[in-house]
Amino acid sequence: MARPMSDRDTAAALAAGEALDPVLRPRVLLVEDDPTSRKVLQRGLESVPYQVDAVATGEEGLRCLGAQLYDLALFDLNLPGLDGMALLSAATAQQPDAQLIMITGDASVETAIEAMRLGAYDYLRKPLHIPELLVVVGRALEERARRREVARLRRRVEQEGMPTLIGQAPAMKRMCDLIERVAPSRATVLIIGETGTGKEIVAQTIHALSERALKPFVTVQCSALSESLLESELFGHMKGSFTGAIGTRRGLFEEAADGTLFLDEVATLSPAIQVKLLRTLQERRVQRVGANQPIPVAFRLIAATNVDLGAEVAEGRFREDLFYRLNVFPIRVPPLRERSVDIPLLASFFLARAAERNGVLPPELSPELLTQMTAYKWPGNVRELENFIERAVIMYSGSRTIPVKAAQWRSDAGPVALAVSEQWTLERLEREFILEVLKEKEGNVARAATTLGIDRRTLFRKLRQYRDRGLIDSRVPLAQSEPLA
Repeated sequence: MARPMSDRDTAAALAAGEALDPVLRPRVLLVEDDPTSRKVLQRGLESVPYQVDAVATGEEGLRCLGAQLYDLALFDLNLPGLDGMALLSAATAQQPDAQLIMITGDASVETAIEAMRLGAYDYLRKPLHIPELLVVVGRALEERARRREVARLRRRVEQEGMPTLIGQAPAMKRMCDLIERVAPSRATVLIIGETGTGKEIVAQTIHALSERALKPFVTVQCSALSESLLESELFGHMKGSFTGAIGTRRGLFEEAADGTLFLDEVATLSPAIQVKLLRTLQERRVQRVGANQPIPVAFRLIAATNVDLGAEVAEGRFREDLFYRLNVFPIRVPPLRERSVDIPLLASFFLARAAERNGVLPPELSPELLTQMTAYKWPGNVRELENFIERAVIMYSGSRTIPVKAAQWRSDAGPVALAVSEQWTLERLEREFILEVLKEKEGNVARAATTLGIDRRTLFRKLRQYRDRGLIDSRVPLAQSEPLA
């Protein structure tokens, strides 16, 4: 059975000059009172070919709008009786999915602004040249196809349970508006936000709402790899280019061809990688390690950082020219403390998910607990909230509610308060602190050791002891080449 043609298929076939079944041709309404102009415009539109209904008055046009669905409509402004502006207003209400174009012989800035305000896609001045008209009509139909595709992708995102952005706070609404604006474009996006705010979910949402949604979304944790390994991972390598390169390998830029490459923690890139990334962004070509010739590749880049890249540039740690290449469309993800009104909604979402994931009945969130949670600053942001809820679900499965005492350690005293209240040993306090820091550093042992002020090998030894005693999962991801065993 043949696959039905989509709006995008139809647009491509028209651009290639292919004949379309009349049922698949875009349907156009033309309202023009001058008989000569109406005949010329109708003939030009039908040559593409479009299906054209051509009428002389606004009243006839209104009847057509009530009887037939149109992909596009062209209205003359100065019509007898019901004029073009009134018809435009009616068409916007009756057929919100149609693209509307105004035509007039005496254009003015005021009428053009009013037409756009009422929903017109464009405003054309007579005399019309058919080739120029067809270009505008083609662009309008492409825009309509893009809007419908985005709507379809949104439905797919909801139906397939992809990560969603949750929140009604003004800061979240502003961020979501920016996402919707930039998603259909090809612009490079720089996502700025503290650790745990959900920067990767923002990147995934931009990808899912773009025309690249069915293409690969490739994530790179820049801080988790050494410079040499990251270069090979990003750009690929040729066989024999270095010790251990037993075969030629495509890099992640190539894996993301026609899709999206997401570089997380981009501020951690070494100067050498920054230079190579800048060249790749400028030329849209990737040169594998050990190769002589670059390879053209089409991709969209989204980068994320939890530090101020402008300050990094000022301190000489990040290239200024690369910063401007990345900072084309910045999006700031607000920390949880700036949208505390969203905490009950997020907590309920995480509660249901954690209960389903662990196969237990979810306890309720008491009003007292929600009050404490809303007042807490959540330095680990949404990730900390999710971890807290999952831990509470496991600890208090079978209980009717999560008791307020579950959040006592969330006071300003920090984990020490919980250690005192539950009478932890010093060894357990040390272990919990080490694991918290390791989690905050996303499994990067070297960075965690630096924060803890201990040698990396010492940290590995402690983690090995925890694992051997069954105190941590042996599958805990560690972003370090040295194994535990």
